[in-house]
Amino acid sequence: MKRRTFLQQLGLGLIFFPHLVAADEKPIDATSLKGKIMCGYQGWFRCPGDAANMGWIHWSRNSKYISPETLTFEMWPDMTEYSRRYPAPGFTYPDGRQAELFSSDNFETVMLHFEWMRKYGIDGAWLQHFLVDLPGGKQPQRYPSRFRVLNYVRKAANQTGRVWAISYDVAGMPTDRIFEVLTNDWKKMVDEKIMDDPRYLHNGGKPVVQIWGFYYDNKDNLMTDELANRLIDFFKTPGRYSAFLVGGGNWNWRKNPDVEWQKFYKRFDAYVPWNIGNYWKDKDGAKHATTVYWADDRKECDLNGTLWIPSVYPGFSWDNLRQKPPGSTLIDRRRGKFLWEQFYELAKMGVDSVYVAMFDEVDEGTAIFKVTSTPPTQGHFVGYDGLPSDWYLRLVGEGIKMIRGKSPITAEIPIKL
Repeated sequence: MKRRTFLQQLGLGLIFFPHLVAADEKPIDATSLKGKIMCGYQGWFRCPGDAANMGWIHWSRNSKYISPETLTFEMWPDMTEYSRRYPAPGFTYPDGRQAELFSSDNFETVMLHFEWMRKYGIDGAWLQHFLVDLPGGKQPQRYPSRFRVLNYVRKAANQTGRVWAISYDVAGMPTDRIFEVLTNDWKKMVDEKIMDDPRYLHNGGKPVVQIWGFYYDNKDNLMTDELANRLIDFFKTPGRYSAFLVGGGNWNWRKNPDVEWQKFYKRFDAYVPWNIGNYWKDKDGAKHATTVYWADDRKECDLNGTLWIPSVYPGFSWDNLRQKPPGSTLIDRRRGKFLWEQFYELAKMGVDSVYVAMFDEVDEGTAIFKVTSTPPTQGHFVGYDGLPSDWYLRLVGEGIKMIRGKSPITAEIPIKL
């Protein structure tokens, strides 16, 4: 019997990716990570009746039903442009209409998101790939759906001229399972020629791969220096599975007291410090992202021959996810000023590679995609303070222009209502 490929086993068959980018618009260069400004992309939302048939995944802590008490997300997406919508029972908009949500396991949804990236000038996406959802993980039943989303991302990136790369996340995995699950998946991807996709991001001729989880003494990310070095060795070994490795972890990595951790930090090809939740307050109590350590981060990475990629975020909130009182975990977006201050600092530094956290992360309130400021009246939600639903897409687009010298460096938000 003829051997079936992994794609065919999942019922995906052969996939063709025609370029639908306008004739006067060049696809984003996929041969280098340097100079790219990309968003983290979760792609993990599921609804009853979608292709996954797993229920309310990442919308509710109970997959069988959704209610104000079971909510795990903070921001209600603006559903105006979605072609596939799923009614959320018990939720209505202020005008009485039935409220709806989207499933990521749908090509039209992913394509819409990538079209927004194209329209607002974002280079592409880091597709989150959680080890707990992979074969050998805690919930491998989610893998067929996650792999479909991966292929939707491939197709959408090709049709919009964006780039994409895998971003593994080790959160929730036991230490002794991380290496095998992660490397087996990568080998399977390479063997199936996923990384031969013309839109898959490369650097120095190698496919780019990111790993989130290099957090010191963290109960959710059970990383050790021994495991870190095994992973780095795997991706640095010459051969078909070799890759340009991007580490992701603590924002205060330079102050880590463990000498063995300091050694492996220097081995990354690139490093993204996770700055989300790191802020300071001014005399009036307003919160600002902490950026004072950025210059030293960059200097240290330069000395190590590592590409430093700072992460920026628009604000934060996870009251529903953590079942906290409304507003108790909020890092106020200040109508975009919180995010713009970060782009302003990077523009002054001449930085051109940035990780935007995140595109669709409504669970932790860091989404930049279209969110409504008139969410359902049932439950607690954070909106965009009455601003247009595309305000943060526009803001990121303007930040990219400023960083690339296509608009003046200014501390003031340049866009108007």
